[in-house]
This record gives sequence, structure tokens and C-alpha cells, in this order.
Amino acid sequence: MAEGGTSESESMQHNLEAEKEEISGYMKRELKRGDIWYLVDAKWFKQWKKYVGYDDWDRTFVGEKDVYPGPVDNSPLLKEGKEELKEHLIDELDYILLPKEGWEKIVESYGITEGQTPIKRKVIEQGMFVKHCKVEVYLMDVKLCENSNLSESVTLSLSRCDTIEDVEKVMRKQFDISDDKEVRLWNKYMSNTYEHLNKPEQTLQEAGLYSGQIIVIEQKNEDGTWPRQTKREADTSISYTKNYNSYSNSDYDSGKGGTVAPGLCGLSNLGNTCFMNSAIQCMSNVPKLTNYLLGDRWKEEINEDNPLGMGGEIARSYTELIKTMWSGKYSYTVPRYFKVQVGKFAPQFSGYQQQDSQELLAFLLDGLHEDLNRIKKKPYVEIQDSNNRSDQEVAKESWENYEKRNDSVIVDTFHGLLKSTVNCPECTKVSVTFDPFCYLSLPMPIKKERLLEVFWIPLSPEKKPIQMRVLVPKMGNIGDLCTAVGALLSADPQKMVVTDVYNHRFHKIFLSSEQISSILDRDDIFIYEVPVSTTEESSDIIVVPVYMREKRWANKCSSNYQMSSLQLFGQPMLLALPSRMCTSEILYRAFLQRMSRYIQVPAKDDIWWKDDEEEEQAEEDCETDNTSETCNGTVEKEGQENGEVLDMETSCSSTDSNSKCCNNSSTDPPESDGIVTNNKPQKTPQPKHLVKFTMVNSYGSAEMDYKIKEDGSPLKLTSRTYIAADWHPVAKEKFYLEKTAEEFEQHESMKVKAQKKQVIQLDNCLELFTKSEQLGENDLWYCPQCKKHQPATKKFDLWSLPDVLIVHLKRFSYNRFYRDKIDALVEFPARGLNLKKYIINPHHGPVTYDLIAVSNHYGGLGGGHYTAYAKNKDDGEWYYFDDSSVTSSSEDDVVSKAAYVLVYQKQTLQQPSAANSACGSETDPSLETEAMET
Repeated sequence: MAEGGTSESESMQHNLEAEKEEISGYMKRELKRGDIWYLVDAKWFKQWKKYVGYDDWDRTFVGEKDVYPGPVDNSPLLKEGKEELKEHLIDELDYILLPKEGWEKIVESYGITEGQTPIKRKVIEQGMFVKHCKVEVYLMDVKLCENSNLSESVTLSLSRCDTIEDVEKVMRKQFDISDDKEVRLWNKYMSNTYEHLNKPEQTLQEAGLYSGQIIVIEQKNEDGTWPRQTKREADTSISYTKNYNSYSNSDYDSGKGGTVAPGLCGLSNLGNTCFMNSAIQCMSNVPKLTNYLLGDRWKEEINEDNPLGMGGEIARSYTELIKTMWSGKYSYTVPRYFKVQVGKFAPQFSGYQQQDSQELLAFLLDGLHEDLNRIKKKPYVEIQDSNNRSDQEVAKESWENYEKRNDSVIVDTFHGLLKSTVNCPECTKVSVTFDPFCYLSLPMPIKKERLLEVFWIPLSPEKKPIQMRVLVPKMGNIGDLCTAVGALLSADPQKMVVTDVYNHRFHKIFLSSEQISSILDRDDIFIYEVPVSTTEESSDIIVVPVYMREKRWANKCSSNYQMSSLQLFGQPMLLALPSRMCTSEILYRAFLQRMSRYIQVPAKDDIWWKDDEEEEQAEEDCETDNTSETCNGTVEKEGQENGEVLDMETSCSSTDSNSKCCNNSSTDPPESDGIVTNNKPQKTPQPKHLVKFTMVNSYGSAEMDYKIKEDGSPLKLTSRTYIAADWHPVAKEKFYLEKTAEEFEQHESMKVKAQKKQVIQLDNCLELFTKSEQLGENDLWYCPQCKKHQPATKKFDLWSLPDVLIVHLKRFSYNRFYRDKIDALVEFPARGLNLKKYIINPHHGPVTYDLIAVSNHYGGLGGGHYTAYAKNKDDGEWYYFDDSSVTSSSEDDVVSKAAYVLVYQKQTLQQPSAANSACGSETDPSLETEAMET
């Protein structure tokens, strides 16, 4: 038997290894346009990886029954009660993508949860010049309607690679329009603005359509006319037959007409494009850049042959948008053409998912710079080390080298110079470089600690759990959490087990080396005190997780199938048991002792189970007596939802008035203190245990093959053992004190009021930016003198600042487990920002700035909304831009906790005319002379 078992185990190991290699190969497959890929829930896939030993470092549980993943369950990816994906799911964090063959292999081996349909998606190609393939996880929801009935629409999900011709076929079928009937399709994106979709071969993506778009189908009249007129006949419609070599104001679909102040033109949201609108409004109100573009001198400097540029497309499309916005003719416009051009060269912006306004702004400035670069042929420039030369000399050399390859209105307006100093800790090598910058990304000096709420479960059973708050380092590990708890309670941090309890079971038992950042604020963290050190192996004591379960019955006397279940309840516990000679009786005594505060142990002569005896006997009769009742046996079914083990039972029919299980007849044995069977008195039975122990999986939902016997034999306990204590229904009712079990105390740390939101000064961010820091293990510096990577110290200093300074506040932070937005208020001056104390160049000119624009972000990660405040370059007044809406504002409104990107302009900068600004600035940032501060 042993040999057979070993052979069977080896065979399983071999099969799982082959399965792992096969799926791994499928996952590495290159994406090809038109292929079908499937979404798999990341949690299920993680369990599968553990089962097959996917990772070399995690092969402990290969083939183990308690880690078997079961059928593929994608319910965590779907909205409740719908076959619709949740919003903002992230690849590899929330789901895994498998090609068709990989999915079929998985389903063949494990099946799919009943009632679920596969989530399959097509591979599409994005970008026009820079092509790349991606799986289209989120389809486009478009609204389809007839021109004759615009008030009623049908919403359908379509792929971005579907063509206009495909949409027409769908709409003909949807609205029962014959194939011989001539039709036209229109894109309706304003209440009175339509775009003719006249290119059937175009994909929805190429046509610039977005999710939520309304597509109208128009049928030709019997007299040969069309109900809807073209632009030549009615100004409310637009025939979109663009000549991409012609650039005029008509390239931008116009909104409401009428005279408005130049620059006060809103931008319509094309579908999650508020980030783009916010960035454009900020740049639109930079006088030097906007005047340069309005003056048409940019045409003389456009560089279509720059291999690093965009063929002049970004410069052209942005200029035409600016001209529309500053024409004074429109209260809003639709930046569709600019959006399409950006998507050509930056595929990350080609879709209609929410993006980052700062990233779009950085792309725009870089694109404009390369498209307008006055250097037609960039020379090769060799970078030399500082070699202990003066900062003045190295800075001058660095800027001159930079200007040999980069010379544009963007460099003249937005570029400054940073000094970077790196010190090797071993050989004292000092490396000094001067690097140009277009914006400053400033870290925010937030607190590095985190207040975590936990429950402490003391080892002494008489003591109640304690709810408490502990201050822990954000980037610390679980060991730091134990140390913090130990300091507050005078407990040994080495004798603690940190757990995440969910649904009456251990969702996770943490290792001391795991990061605290993996704990979310919503997690219920319970820290158990144990009698042995968790950092040292103990050969005598083993700590075993124990769950409590109760059996819940439906009506027992029905002719229908009945459902009963073992459901988890109460608080799970950790029991310290002898690792070698632990019997079921020792386990039972340890269990009672651990729960002694909230259970009453019955007296030895208390036959508490007697009241339930007749019912148990009736159940046995139902299972064995097939002559007068229609009873079947029990079919056990394992389930892993809510920690239940389900039993389907057929109970005896109640139609027979003499039924043994439903009617206590006069033939029932009389009640007595003893037990009488067949009129023969029996000895008083031994006290019955309150619970029955069962080996289960980590969910507490499936029983293991190994059975716990009550014959005094030692139990086989391992580090992977989980035990369920199944309560007798009568025992739970009589002896389990539920209210007492739920009692807990509050530590004085719970009474401390939550700290007020932190208020940060912009100066604090600048000080942190210019502060020395030691590079981490993942960011080592290669020392050319030591010839190896070193944890060097690095420091930034400001050498020269540009005419227009862009400040990016780093509000978003990400790591493997933790995604966060810092919503603290940063106070910054709207006027008179003096940065002289941060400038190390002794010859730098005035560095006092006034605020001219702010990009705001409201909401959390993966979504939210962007707006902008901007100071009109003509009238000097503040305005608030919220997509197509433009309203008056004031200087007092611009400072808020939503501020994300700040745009400052030097006070000494004169309002440039279009002619002068085209020539650029003659100032050398490396050689600015000292001037009096205003």
C-alpha cells in the first residue's frame, strides 16, 4: 500500500509539474491582434499556483488536498448580481490573463463555478504610428438609437476594434432595418452636435468614439432626401471629412457660439478625459507659450524630421486647439483631434480610462519641445565627470552641452538646472552632475507612522480581549507591530501570532518578516499571545488553529430534501498542544481550558444530551427503516462559501401518523434517570463531550481524510493542521455564553482622539526635496571608483530656475500591496513665492514667483476627477475650469487639498508679445547675474 501510495503521489507530482509548465508557456505567449484571452481571478490563480508549486520557493503544499483551488471562481471580478466587470480592476493584482488554450486546460482540470460564464476578451491594436497590442479588458458601452426616436436608446458593449460597418449591421438588426434601405450613422456627442461616421472601414477607436457615446442611425426618406442635414445646410451638424494636411479652426468641433472673453473656453469631456482638459487649461494660461503659438512664428521652427519628435503633429494639433480656445467665439470646444494625435504617439492616452494630468502635461511639453526643436541635427555630446572642478564651470558646460541638442520655446520657458551630488560610503568618491529639468516633483513630508487598530488575545483564558491602537512604521514589518504591542502591554513580542480574521476563520496568519503595508485599514487584525517563541522551532509544543462550528437544521419532518449545514461561528483560537503525544482527550481539555471564561462545564452527572436523544434515535430510524417511511441516507456536499459544510437530507414523511420520527407514541420508552433499551436497564453513560473534533482545511469548510479518534491514540499534528470543534446543538445552547464570549475591553489608546489632518507647507516639500537621502537596496549607485553598486547618499540642489516653474506634488504612492493618495492640505502662496534660499548658484537672478494655474484632483486612486484653476493672461482674473464649464473664481479659492500640479511664473517676466516670444529667451541659466529681490 505504501509503495502504491508513493507511486500515486509521484504520478500526481509529475502531472502537476506538466500542468504548471503548460500553463506557464501559455502565459508567455505574445499578444496577437484578434486573439481571444480570458480573465481569471487573481486569488483563485494564486491558490492554483500554490497547489501546483508554480513558484520554486513555495512548493510546500504541492498536491495537498487542503490547497486544492476548486472550480474557477471569477465572482470577485464581477459586480454583485451582474455579469459585469467591476471598475478599475488591475492586471495581475485583481486578475490574470490566459489565452484560449490555457483557459481550456484550466477548465478541463478544475471546472468553472456553476452559473458563471467565461470572461473572454479580444486582443486589439492601439496607436496609429506606435503600434502595440493589448487585451481589451473593458469593452465600450455605446448607446444606439434611431434618428426618428432619439429619446429611446439601447446600450450594447462593443469592442474598440469593431468597425463602423460592424456597428451598422448591429443597428440594422436591432432596429429591424432591411439591408436594401440606405442609412447613415451619426456620432451624437452634444445635444445639437452630430458627426457623420462616413468611413465604414474605420474602427471605433480610429473614429475617436468612447464609452457612453450615442450613435444614431438615419434612414433615407422615400423622396431621396435625408431627415438630417449636412453641415453645408445646417450649422448644427458636422460632416467629419478631415483633411489632415489642412489646419483651421474647423478642425475642432465648436460648442455654443456667442462672444466670450478669449481663453474662457471650456473643453468637453470625451470620456474620462478630465485629466487632459485640466492639463490643457493650465498650459493655455501660460502667457509666454500661448502668445508664441498665437503669433504663428512656430511654423518657422517646426521640426518635422526630428526622430525624437512627433512629425510636428503634436505642435499643430495643440496650436489649433489654443487658437480655438482664444478666438473668443466659443464657450466650449471638443478637443477630439488633439486627443487622437496624442493617442498616436502615447498609447497610454489612446483609450478612455482615467489618466494622470501631470503625466499628460509632461508628455505635452516633451512633444512640443521635440516638434519645435530648433536643432535640426543633434550632435553627439560626451558627458565628462566634474573632477573637482567648480560648480560654476561644470554647470556652464552642462547647459551648453544640453543646448547643442535642445533649443526650443519649451526650453526657453520651462527648463531649469539641478545639481545632483552622490557620495560613495566606501571610497568617498563624490560625483557631481548638472541635469536639466522641466518640472519639480516634490515629495510630501507625511508622517512615516501609521495608527493601526488591533485586538489583543491574552494567553490567560480569564482575561478578555483588548481593543487597542498602536503606532507602527508604515514601511515596517509584522515584527515591528509585535514590538509596538509588547511595549504597550509589557508582553513578549517573540510570543505573538498576528492574524487577519474574516468570517470566523483565519484569513491569513502573518510571518514576522511580512510588511505591515499588506494590512488594509478594513482588515480585522487579532494578535494572539502564545506560550512559545514564534521565532524558534519547538519540538515539544505546536500551536494549532481551531475553529468553532455549529449545525443548523431545517425542518426535519418534511417529505422534501432538507438542508443542514456546519457553519463557522465565534472567534477562532490558537491552541498550544503537545506535538507528539497529544490525544483527543488532551485536545478537549485544552479547548475547555482556553474557553473557560465563556463556557460552563456541565456536572459529571448532568445527562444534558438526553433531551435530544429521541430526535437522534428518530434520525437513525429514518436512515435504517425503509419499510414504513420513505427515508434516504445523507449525501454530504462540501462547500467553501462562508465556511459551510452542507448536508442534503431526505427526512421521513409526516403523512404517517405513527411515524417514529414525527410522533412520540405511547410505545416510546418512559423517561428515567437511567437509559432503558429493550426493557433492560443500562449503566449510566459516561459524560458526553460538548464538541466533536474534525481535521479541516484552512477555510474550515472541508474535512480532511485523517480522522480524529477518541481511542487515546496520539494525533498527527503538523504546522499545516487546522481543527474544527463541532458543537453539539444542545451543548451550545446550554453551555456556550455567547454574550460573554463577545465581551472585550478597550485600551486607553482607543480613547485618544484621532489626530487632525496634517497641514503641509510648500516649503516643507522643497526642504525634503533638497535633503540628503541614502539610496535603498533597490536603488543602488554604481561607483566608478569601487567598480560596484553602493548604497550611496544623494542630494539635489537647485542651480537655476526657469521663467515658468511647474511643481508636481507627489500625492500618489504605490507598492505591491498598498495604493494610497495623500490628501493632506499643502499650503502654497498665490503671490510672492521666493525660492532664493534653495538656490545654490550665487549669480542667480530674481527667483520670486506668482501662481498662474493649478491642476486639481478630487477623489481616490483609479478614478476621481480633475479640474483646473487658471489666471487669464489678458484680464489677470482667476477662473475655474471643470471640463466644458468655466466660472469666475478668486485667488482665495485656489489653495485646497485637491491641488496636484502648480504652475508659477516669475514676477520679473514681462507679458511677451507674440513676435518677441517667438525668438525665445537669451538667458543662460548657468550664468544668471545677481539682481535685487522685489
